[in-house]
Amino acid sequence: MSTSAGRRASTPAEDGQHAASAVHDLLASFIRLTPRDMSLTSVSTLSTLNRTGPRRITELAASEGVTQPSVTALVASLVRDGFVERLSDPADRRVVMVAITKEGEAYLRDRRAASTEIFAEAVEKLSAEEAATLTAALPVVERLRDVVDELRSLRQGQAREKRQSEPDA
Repeated sequence: MSTSAGRRASTPAEDGQHAASAVHDLLASFIRLTPRDMSLTSVSTLSTLNRTGPRRITELAASEGVTQPSVTALVASLVRDGFVERLSDPADRRVVMVAITKEGEAYLRDRRAASTEIFAEAVEKLSAEEAATLTAALPVVERLRDVVDELRSLRQGQAREKRQSEPDA
């Protein structure tokens, strides 16, 4: 724990809060720079389908943290745009699954390439020492991403359990 003139040493918890705040602010700034041709919820839904494969509307609503009617409307819009398609569940023909299309996958690839270019442009403005520090930190950043994904899954499971345990009103 280092100190500056007139400042006390910070605790690990304070360091963690400072790091979390800095990463949050970086992500918020980065999101503002990315193309705005689709809502963040739509992009998140496409990303979920790309990562996890076909899902039921109810599963998408839970994973994206929005209501089922909202996801139904969102899926209708994404179907119209050709980014997702509705499929029958082979195990139960009554169930409708939502899957990303080749066009949806291409959209995500193009969006990621544009976002990566913006980030690369920012990294180029760092000094060689700063860029080397960032490169050295990549394993920690990747591990942090995995931890956040684990927390997200855990919280989604807890929310699902809570909804299932609540009596119908």
